[in-house]
Amino acid sequence: MLISMDLNASSLPEDDKDEEEIFGAQVEEEIAHEEHIETAVETMHREREERRQRLKRDFPDEGPKQPMREPVINNTRFYEKNKLPPGWLDCPAAGDCIGYIIPSKVPLGETFNECICPLFEAKVGLVIDLTNTTRYYQPSDWKKQGIKHVKIACTGRDSVPDPESVNTFVYEVLKFYSRRQKESNKYILVHCTQGHNRMGFMIVHFLMRSEPLSVKHAIEAFQNARPPGIYKQDYINALYAFYHERKPEKVFCPNTPEWKRSSDLDLNGEAMSDDEDIVAASHDNQVPTQVLMNDDFLGDAIPWDQQGAMRQICYHSRKLGAGANQFPESHPVSLNRENLQLLRQRYYYATWKADGTRYMMLTYDGCFLIDRNFNFRRVQMRFPVKPTNGRDTHNLTLLDGEMVIDTLPDTQEKQSKMRYIICERWEMLEKEVIEPRNLERQYINQNRNPYYRYDLEPFRVRRKDFWLLSTITKLLQEVIPKQLSHEADGLIFQGWDDPYAPRADQGLLKLKYPKMNSVDFLSEVVDENRQLLYLYERGKKKMMDGYHVDFKNGEDPSELSGKIIECSWDSEEQVFNCMRVRVIRSIKDNITEEVLLEEIGDIVRLPMYADRIRNDTKAHSRKHSGRQR
Repeated sequence: MLISMDLNASSLPEDDKDEEEIFGAQVEEEIAHEEHIETAVETMHREREERRQRLKRDFPDEGPKQPMREPVINNTRFYEKNKLPPGWLDCPAAGDCIGYIIPSKVPLGETFNECICPLFEAKVGLVIDLTNTTRYYQPSDWKKQGIKHVKIACTGRDSVPDPESVNTFVYEVLKFYSRRQKESNKYILVHCTQGHNRMGFMIVHFLMRSEPLSVKHAIEAFQNARPPGIYKQDYINALYAFYHERKPEKVFCPNTPEWKRSSDLDLNGEAMSDDEDIVAASHDNQVPTQVLMNDDFLGDAIPWDQQGAMRQICYHSRKLGAGANQFPESHPVSLNRENLQLLRQRYYYATWKADGTRYMMLTYDGCFLIDRNFNFRRVQMRFPVKPTNGRDTHNLTLLDGEMVIDTLPDTQEKQSKMRYIICERWEMLEKEVIEPRNLERQYINQNRNPYYRYDLEPFRVRRKDFWLLSTITKLLQEVIPKQLSHEADGLIFQGWDDPYAPRADQGLLKLKYPKMNSVDFLSEVVDENRQLLYLYERGKKKMMDGYHVDFKNGEDPSELSGKIIECSWDSEEQVFNCMRVRVIRSIKDNITEEVLLEEIGDIVRLPMYADRIRNDTKAHSRKHSGRQR
């Protein structure tokens, strides 16, 4: 036993009896204290009661409190300082099932499945943990019972879960749903700390993406299952903003529950902190750039294994073999004197070659952009189907297009909106994809209470116009340089009756402007690793003395000896950059714009063109005269 000395004690002797009585009282008090050591739970109950009494004295007019359901937790075990989450004891244990989802506060202890499941007479097969700490329980306790545990750490407090975490949550739930149909009927236990804001935010996202609900109805569905629902205004505002819906004026945020208000203050009336109150550094002082680029990152990342499944969807829709991981776009081949003859054999249309970034777009339980690396990112876009009823949207629709940046007329200022141009030329796309969006947007704009805001979408969508070959001169000299609202770097020729062909389409032809054109070289490596470049000009092999190719992707030039490489010119470094290795066996002559116009002048006089041009001219003139470029 440690004995302390009181340095403020009097130097005069005291009465022995008084000293003995004082000492005896101290000994009895210490013995009593040793006989009963207050546990952590008792300490929490005592502090909670003291805090309640303090709040009653400070706020006597609050009225009676609503009775709270006692949590059903056995064999409680504490981690890290034996500290319960603030407000956990008085927070209701769980809510009603939402489909196969059990919304719950964080369970504590080892026998979690026995504690929670009897409330629903259900068996848990998956636990999704949204807390930002690992101190509440050990994930291995779930795994010992054959229950899968998924950790999606979310900060909490005033920070809503980020979009990537939302995508992961929705994917895990959907994956469990599909597996649940094959296995026994198991449920998903979802929890944050108290089981309201973060968890509600995630579940509302899931409902929005799995059922035809508005944000208002999805929030109400969670609120009915787990009262009082989401009680933080920032979370509710973020949901409406994410799905581009207008928040109704009569939507009110629920009041903070009593158990939460009392738990936010300690015994001194100060705000209590928690292990999860870790907020990312603020970036308010950073000024975002206003200049958009067509290769800016758009959308939110999705789980890696979800990408694998969606790649197979793309391959199946394009009727390609499963298992490959190559971008299934249709890309053109360079126009040369040999394939120029295809314009005489089939009925072709022409359009501009947009100087943008190539993306495919897939609608499948949402909308996803697919880049050339075959990576998927989710974007919040809406593609209604005909007839427009405000709910049904496209599903399993795969589009091919280009992302560009439009400029305002007569200025060089960048618009705040990007534009996705669908490159496929079928009229069906205009009627099935573009027109329903335009009709719904017009209907919503005329409504006093629009439920969806197209102006908040990350980019606009339109189908590229295709022009008769007889108008190719106008396209080159007037439309592209004077009327087009984004950059173009050449022409595209597409057979009007040709089907879509993934990968290199030998019937899809491109002519790039000379200043932007890439060059095909025959690369050879000779003695002492000296690189030689050859260019075919008018059918003859010509050595390019004094020029060098830079391999920025780390290719070994010796391994490319004897192969054809496509290169672009870097005017600043005065060097060619290797873009890709070509699969063609020989280099073809590039064709000039002058030769092209001369050839097309003869082609459009052919009977197969003359008849169809006469039938299409009037319709095309009316269509293009009133459309903004």
